[in-house]
Amino acid sequence: MPSRYRNRAENLEGPAAHGFSVTPDDATALPEITRALYVGVDGDVSVEFVSGATALLAGVPGGTLLPIRVAKVLASGTTAEEIVGLV
Repeated sequence: MPSRYRNRAENLEGPAAHGFSVTPDDATALPEITRALYVGVDGDVSVEFVSGATALLAGVPGGTLLPIRVAKVLASGTTAEEIVGLV
């Protein structure tokens, strides 16, 4: 399928070009660093950022797009579901 943007370099300001289902896990990193997370079902999202810092994002509504670069979505603390990593 042709893409009118094929000659443009991808960057963090542009739209995501790929996505993958996220299974929260305290030990295993995501297959790629994200440019954003999509949260499909309400809940808390516990993450480890690219910097190594961790945070609990409490009460994220379903349908939210979080523009964050994370290495892991942690099982401990995450109650949200249907999370998609966007890259």
